[in-house]
Amino acid sequence: MTDKTIKRKHYLLFTAGGLSVILFLLLFNKTVHYTSTNEFCNSCHVHPHAEASWRLSTHHNTSSGVSVNCVDCHLPAEDNTARFLTRKAYHGFHDLYAYMTMDTEAIDWEAKRTTEAARRFVYEDGCLKCHTNMFPATLSPKGSEQHIKYIRDPENSSCIQCHHGVGHYRGETVGFADEEENAGPKEIYKELTEVKEFKNFTEKLPGTAVAFKMIAIPGGQFKMGSPADEAYRRTDEGPVREVEINNFWMAEIEVSWDEYLAFFTATSSQGRKEAVEEEVETDAVSGATPPWGAPDQGWGKGSRPAITMSHHAAETYCRWLSQVTGRKYRLPTEAEWEYAARGGTETPYFFEGSPKDYEAGGFFKKLFGTNTDTLDTYAIYQGNSPDKTQEPAKVKPNPFGLKNMLGNVSEFCSDYYDPQVYRKYPSGVVKNPRGPRSGREHVVRGGSFLNSPKDLRAARRDYTRTTDWLVTDPQIPKSIWWYSDVKSVGFRVVCEYDPDGLGNEKNKTNDNE
Repeated sequence: MTDKTIKRKHYLLFTAGGLSVILFLLLFNKTVHYTSTNEFCNSCHVHPHAEASWRLSTHHNTSSGVSVNCVDCHLPAEDNTARFLTRKAYHGFHDLYAYMTMDTEAIDWEAKRTTEAARRFVYEDGCLKCHTNMFPATLSPKGSEQHIKYIRDPENSSCIQCHHGVGHYRGETVGFADEEENAGPKEIYKELTEVKEFKNFTEKLPGTAVAFKMIAIPGGQFKMGSPADEAYRRTDEGPVREVEINNFWMAEIEVSWDEYLAFFTATSSQGRKEAVEEEVETDAVSGATPPWGAPDQGWGKGSRPAITMSHHAAETYCRWLSQVTGRKYRLPTEAEWEYAARGGTETPYFFEGSPKDYEAGGFFKKLFGTNTDTLDTYAIYQGNSPDKTQEPAKVKPNPFGLKNMLGNVSEFCSDYYDPQVYRKYPSGVVKNPRGPRSGREHVVRGGSFLNSPKDLRAARRDYTRTTDWLVTDPQIPKSIWWYSDVKSVGFRVVCEYDPDGLGNEKNKTNDNE
């Protein structure tokens, strides 16, 4: 074969290769473009209302006629080609798998609409690609404040934290929605419950249909905190201290929406006065201002735990409940809470199993799964919750008869938070500790539906984050009654035990009238 023939073949191969690459790129670009259209997305997207809610949103139904497309929000910006293509492939295969294998009727679509869920498939650089000017002339002072915070701390901020409903219309849900019209008539209680001995009783609020069970918690000693070898232990959980607790009553469940709405109806402030009321005893309790948005997140009320109220609101509720019943109701101390949560046990949970067994981390656990049957029986957490609170009937009680001490929603305690407080208590047995005398944030206990098993341990400590939990509150000053940016915290009440009167002073007064 001559050199000329060899060169001709090489030229033909080079030309054919070049044409093939050009054809491949043309077809590839065509494919990428076609699979990025709204029509293609909607052809196999299993969400039943994605297109309709998008067409009603402020990203499509605009006065200017400009429409934001699916990929503008749900894929990274195209200027980073590698990231754009890899995420496109990931989401494409994920949606195709869902389309081919899942029963769309069995998917909890409400859970997919939460901010936490949206962060997995909404990309910040897509927002910034269009919204290049973050300080337009029409931006309010409140908006400027939030945008400055975003620029300074983008890792702990996000666009959808404030602009959750711009891509898909979520409907108007303001304030407390009406209860079901078809709900049957309920008994209205006329008299207070009289308590004659230290045992469980049902508190009935006169003039309402609201009742809740109080569990008698016998006093005793226990080891507060976690030992040094407990898995996932944090430094603020020790050192372990021997603590003695007096008798008290604790609510069987977290304060429900039925209970909290009785307080709100009786005491709510019609104006939007947000200055902290003076901490003095008055004949009547001034309650919360009306909430912004839907405080129950649209999940339902009834026996579900009340959420989004502030620590101040929870304490005010306890003060109102004390006045209504004549008994001394309050938030539990941190020591009372842990004593009640343990139910006489000394293990990480009041049931069998260790945090390491229940955590889903590690290759083999992700591959073969984790046996969480016992955990699922007693707690609502990240692994068995559709990203929202659940009714108390979903779980079994602990040895004291208390439900959802671990999981569902975290619970306020009366103590100020101090990471070193266990070291500061006097030596020996500590009797009825109440935490520091002052502080900025309060203790939160129990874990929630958002947490993994390691954060449901009885010794696990957390605390309020008032500034972070009010980032999107549009009011100036911000509300003292409602948190705008946390939906996983509630509270339960305790009633102090008085061996002489048993808390029936109000009953005696009524009898003598």
